[in-house]
Amino acid sequence: MGVLYLIPTTLGDGNLQDILPMGNSLIISSLRYFIVENIRSARRFLKSVDKSISIDDICFYELNEHTDRSGIDVMLQPLYEGHSVGIISEAGCPAIADPGADVVALAQTKNIEVVPLVGPSSIILSLMASGFNGQNFAFVGYLPIDKKACIQRLKQLEGRAVAENQTQIFIEAPYRNNQLLQDIFSTLQPTTKLCIASELTTTEQYIRTQTISQWRHIQVDFNKKNTIFLIYK
Repeated sequence: MGVLYLIPTTLGDGNLQDILPMGNSLIISSLRYFIVENIRSARRFLKSVDKSISIDDICFYELNEHTDRSGIDVMLQPLYEGHSVGIISEAGCPAIADPGADVVALAQTKNIEVVPLVGPSSIILSLMASGFNGQNFAFVGYLPIDKKACIQRLKQLEGRAVAENQTQIFIEAPYRNNQLLQDIFSTLQPTTKLCIASELTTTEQYIRTQTISQWRHIQVDFNKKNTIFLIYK
């Protein structure tokens, strides 16, 4: 039985050698089967890891929001035949806010060895730098697109931060970041703390923690930037 490797990628245009361990490269170069979100970007990532990799010799299985989940078992077939397989996320760690979780879930039921490799996670990096509670936190993914539902959700998360002493972490589609910020500024209490972490591990990295009251006096623009938000009381 092969091994299912969970292969992190960079979060942006950061230097690969500065972000991923050399050991990852050795494992990646040895694999010939990959489950990926996007074949084109996966090819580019593999070439950045090892220019000598022959892309034409690699078998790619595409797994994204459009993939029929009934076909996942086919993607695991090489493992049953003794070949190891790698899962590559579009950014950061596979199976964390990522469709790769469905593959890992099935692999666990089949007693397939799952090996997560070391790499960057925007959730953990932003929490580390926020100054918020790192012992009790929740990543809640995307907030509702509908404005009223979003405001209701923000109030709920703020309440949870107070009641449970729990850091609340969430994300938004990059082109909606500024609108979400306006909802955050107009909804949360002035003393609630907000950390904004944007373009982590890249040359444009920005991480700052302020109260809502302080943020209201700061000019910010995170349109189309990979950003993660954290709130705490």
